[in-house]
Amino acid sequence: MASAKKILLNILKYILLFGLAGLLVFLAFRKVDWKAFYEGLLQTRWFWVVIFCIVSILALVGRTIRWKALLDPFDKDISMLRVWDAVNVGNIASIAIPTSGELLRCGYVTTKKLQYDKALGTMFAERVWDAGAIIILMVLALALEWDKVGGFFNENIIQPLVSFGFWWILALVVLAAVVFIVLVFRFRDRSVFCEKVAGSIARLWDGFKAFGKSENKLLILLSTVFIWAMYVLMSYFIVKAMPLLDGLTFADALFLAAVGNVASIIPVPGGIGAYHYMIAATLGVYGYSWDIGILYATLNHEIHAVAVLIVGIIAYFHLVREIGRKSTM
Repeated sequence: MASAKKILLNILKYILLFGLAGLLVFLAFRKVDWKAFYEGLLQTRWFWVVIFCIVSILALVGRTIRWKALLDPFDKDISMLRVWDAVNVGNIASIAIPTSGELLRCGYVTTKKLQYDKALGTMFAERVWDAGAIIILMVLALALEWDKVGGFFNENIIQPLVSFGFWWILALVVLAAVVFIVLVFRFRDRSVFCEKVAGSIARLWDGFKAFGKSENKLLILLSTVFIWAMYVLMSYFIVKAMPLLDGLTFADALFLAAVGNVASIIPVPGGIGAYHYMIAATLGVYGYSWDIGILYATLNHEIHAVAVLIVGIIAYFHLVREIGRKSTM
């Protein structure tokens, strides 16, 4: 009975996620003049699209190098190729179901030395590094582009967050989490549930502290810079690929990259809809039509998704073959 209830809740959750994605897609694409969209697509400079694909794969290489460095304190015997496969198979899962890829990829690198909880902790550590990078990117972009986008940013992001009481809600969530953790550790000797949860939290924390234990701290830092430099270049190369956006500068592309990565946080399958809507709205601030904004977002998002799918499928078959080979040994 409990299992059926859990399955029903998961089905409802996925229906909600895909429903949200569908709503955002509808809102993003309902204003599109498809004739103008098609005409803009015909003008695309495909040389820059090819460069975009190369850079997007380099970003995946950077993610693999960083995660391997975070995993090394627990098990140095995990190969770089195994981490590469896990990262890319996880990316396929995340396109379909948000956050599922992070959970899946940790399972692929789990060993006798590296428990699943610790691997998950290193993934959380990665997310903290990425969150810091997004904040730095956004601050830098705003500093360079404030005269163009300051009013838009204040009206559409800062004021809604303040009026919605976002920070109070965030504070309450953090407080509830802290109280829960404190109670779990306090009663872990009296409750099997608390004991198991406390053990998992301890292993998660151990993985989260991987940076402090790593012998390659500089590599982790440099790989993070490399990853986010690739994301900015991806944004810039799509700008270069569109003659309609010839009026934009590298600083403008930097701001588009910052907005796009904030949009990627919204939990919808593959970021579909959320990314398109926010990018089209942002390009509107620069004076470009909604059609041009959707074309930019579509080129950036969908070409990247195709590249991730191709690399992920190759990684999946390699991973399956390796697992099959080891099971017959």
